[in-house]
Amino acid sequence: MYYTVTDARHVKDYTIWLRFADGTEGDVDLADELWGPVFEPLKNPEFFSQFEVAEYGTLAWPNGADLAPEFLYSRVRATAKT
Repeated sequence: MYYTVTDARHVKDYTIWLRFADGTEGDVDLADELWGPVFEPLKNPEFFSQFEVAEYGTLAWPNGADLAPEFLYSRVRATAKT
């Protein structure tokens, strides 16, 4: 699917650069998205940077936290338009 994450790099703090299957790419700041018990550990920037591109096409962290690829795609697209 076009919103599948194919590559990702930690930029700084809570910002990640993402590339998607359709070639869309850009930075997304997730600082305001880290709420709820599963995301609490991600408020530590060192832990936040330990994500990987999961086999199911999104970002995942060692504690099991992940974000829907559609959400990430929409955030990158919104940032690209500003």
